[in-house]
Amino acid sequence: MANETRDTVLIIEPNFTGHRWRYAEWAAAAYSEAGYRCVIVTDPANAAHSLSKRIAEENRPELGIQFVTPLAHSGKGLAKVSYVRFFRDFKHAFSVASQGRKVSLVVVPYIDYFFYALPFTGSPFGATPWVGITMRANFHHAKVGVRAPREPMLNGVKAQLFRRAIRTQGLKTLLTIDPTLTEWCAGTPGQRDRYQADHGAAVQYLADPFPDARATEPAIARQRLGLGAGKHVLVYGAITERKGIQELAAALAQRHGADQPTLVVAGAQDDEIRAFFASAAALSPPPVFIDRFVTAEEELDLFSACDVVWLGYKGHYGMSGVLVQAYRFGKPVIATADGLIGWFCRTGELGPVVQDLSVASINSALDQVFEPRPQAAARAPHLLERNTLSEFKQTLRQAIA
Repeated sequence: MANETRDTVLIIEPNFTGHRWRYAEWAAAAYSEAGYRCVIVTDPANAAHSLSKRIAEENRPELGIQFVTPLAHSGKGLAKVSYVRFFRDFKHAFSVASQGRKVSLVVVPYIDYFFYALPFTGSPFGATPWVGITMRANFHHAKVGVRAPREPMLNGVKAQLFRRAIRTQGLKTLLTIDPTLTEWCAGTPGQRDRYQADHGAAVQYLADPFPDARATEPAIARQRLGLGAGKHVLVYGAITERKGIQELAAALAQRHGADQPTLVVAGAQDDEIRAFFASAAALSPPPVFIDRFVTAEEELDLFSACDVVWLGYKGHYGMSGVLVQAYRFGKPVIATADGLIGWFCRTGELGPVVQDLSVASINSALDQVFEPRPQAAARAPHLLERNTLSEFKQTLRQAIA
């Protein structure tokens, strides 16, 4: 049992896949820099993760980690509902990790686990103040001009649940990586479905961060990665069918002449994508594959070396960290018109937007990216200018002011 008298911030994140461990790490950095002791609470399955190992090795007084085994759910009754299961897991994790500690704040880097259960369950943390980050709220998109599936009945229910959840005891601030959610919450006086900001927690925009990094000279980065001459199109992250990579490959196969870029696919592929490339007609130039976890050093080289970043995703309506990375490295994107990617790219200043994933649309976008163009005039800073780690930490600290 812990025996801490110093004010402690518990950061509860059971899943260290994708961006989630990064958010836990950065939240801990934000509050430890503000003078709090921080403890990341997670599943024992993450004991071998690089973040867990680093925290243990550094053994710093301001940052610790605690492993709490999730509850064994029966799968009956309300336990069939994932929101309820996660609510119970978070309540249990808090109960265990708060013993012997003076917990002044709880941070939930991914509140979407249980957010829509809150109107029925209340806070999983009792009277302790807490801050949550939502990454999946999309019920409002049709109201603010984001292109997404129209599901008026489901979205109407979620909007009502949102209004009630935001009033949960102890919830100080709901942070969102979607700037259009704050727009919907501000609303227009008299608007029928306007969120009433005078009730419940504040809703604030949290710019999805990319750590400060300096680009490598492209030629040096290409040499380290073993890339050849010519243009390179980067597809980055978890490589699944939803990346639109099959459609991109089909379009590249139809290109002829000098403008035939090399496809660079960086990130672990699922079985469907591996099978696709094993049976697909050969591309020329041949693709370059990094079919595994990409290290931080390789990531910097990839965004330095490649000429354009592919964001023609399918069925993806949320934010994209890859978009932020491309912007930070000054690389144009080819983006879907759907979801928040399309919303951020709608003016065309970040690169061409494709309305569909036809061969003609994709190749037209590639032509547009690769055509010579005069030096662009200086423009006002894009909203993505705020997507820095320092801004992220500052927003988290302001959330409890």
